[in-house]
Amino acid sequence: MIDEQTDKPRSSFWKELPILLGVAILVAVLVRFFVLQTFFIPSQSMENTLQIDDRVLVNKLVYDFRSPHRGEVVVFKAPVEWSGREGEDFIKRVIGVGGDHVVCCDEQDHLVINGHSLVEPYIFSKDGQQDRPADQEFDITVPEGRLWVMGDHRSASGDSLEHWQQSGQDITAATIDEDEVVGRAFTIFWPVNRARWLNVPEQYDSIPNS
Repeated sequence: MIDEQTDKPRSSFWKELPILLGVAILVAVLVRFFVLQTFFIPSQSMENTLQIDDRVLVNKLVYDFRSPHRGEVVVFKAPVEWSGREGEDFIKRVIGVGGDHVVCCDEQDHLVINGHSLVEPYIFSKDGQQDRPADQEFDITVPEGRLWVMGDHRSASGDSLEHWQQSGQDITAATIDEDEVVGRAFTIFWPVNRARWLNVPEQYDSIPNS
C-alpha cells in the first residue's frame, strides 16, 4: 500500500545542499584554526624522526590547558633572529622547560637534566654513527615560561644551542617563549608508509623536576 503521507520534495535536498556545504566548510575552518593543523617538514633538522616532505598533524589546543613537556615535538613561531623573518614556523623537540638545569655532557656523552643523564635514542645516526648530543659543552638554566629546544639531527639544526652560541650565551635569545608555541606534533600522517605516533620517549620519564 502506498504511504499517503506527503513525501518531502526531492528538490529540497538541492536547496539544503549549499547550507550543508557551508556548515562543513565552517567546521573545517574552525577545526584548523583552533584545534588541528597540518605542517610540512622542509628541512633535515629533525631527522631521522622526521624526514623532509613528511606531513605532521599538530594539536593546537593542548597547550591552552598545560605547558609543553620535555620530549614533546612542538611547532612554534621562531624569533626573527632565528629565521630572518617574522612568523616562520619551526619544529623541534623540547629538551628543557622553565627551571631546568641542562648540561652537556656527562662521561658517557649524554645531556644531563636536573642532575639526571638523558639517553637519546632518536638522535640522528647514519651508517651506525650517531650525532653527539651537542657540538660543544654548555651549562644553562632555562628561564621560567621558556623552552630549550633542539633538533634530533643535532649537526644540522638551528636550535637553542646554536643561538646560545651566536648570541654570546644569552639564555633568553636561545630559548622560546611558551606563548610562541603553536602546538604539539603528535603524528606523522604522510607518506602513509611512515605514518606513526610521535610519542614522548620513555627516557624522559625518569627526569626529575627542577
